[in-house]
Amino acid sequence: MSIGAVLAILREDFPDVTISKIRFLEAEGLVTPDRAPSGYRRFSDADCERLRFVLTAQRDRYLPLKVIKEQLDAIDASGVQAPSTRLLSSARTAVAPATDFSERGGRVSREALIERTGVDSAFISELMRNSLLSAGPGGFFDEDAVRLVEAAAALANFGLETRHLRAFKVSADREAGLVAQIASPIAKGKGTGARDRAEELIREMAALSVTLHTQLVKAAVRGVLD
Repeated sequence: MSIGAVLAILREDFPDVTISKIRFLEAEGLVTPDRAPSGYRRFSDADCERLRFVLTAQRDRYLPLKVIKEQLDAIDASGVQAPSTRLLSSARTAVAPATDFSERGGRVSREALIERTGVDSAFISELMRNSLLSAGPGGFFDEDAVRLVEAAAALANFGLETRHLRAFKVSADREAGLVAQIASPIAKGKGTGARDRAEELIREMAALSVTLHTQLVKAAVRGVLD
């Protein structure tokens, strides 16, 4: 199938995907479509499922392409199932969201957020008042918001009030600012795929920042008991 046909299929689940994005993923070695004698790309069903796997891993797990490629290589090396079947089953286990988001394509209402996380409306309001949580278009919340509320609620059980969690927000904003300093010039570049390269850089730097932050917190906490 043509790249346009692949785009039409993928946009059913990934409305923001573009031809430029597909070409970028090809350039990064995530998919290798055949070429017609005329030079046009010819994608197979397996190529389409491979792209679906990559986009799902980026959207639901925020994984950098390096990690996704390692997962794909491991799937390819297994050689157990047909490519499309193998990728579909792996996507369900490796990159499936922790919460079932069937309402409005992965977004939940405030009421559903309260029901899923077990908190009350006042707790949600406090998180929003302290700029720890924000609703998306139409007042709906995504998967990340659910995980944030769950984590905040768990910390509240230890006695931390929402105002205490502002420290995490301040730290996250500073880390995001450092990432933006590197990624913004790349995103503004005139070359083809500049935005895609910037998005991948942000994803990879964010993952590294989380790792660094986690290790620093662990080291600091160990010192509390010394």
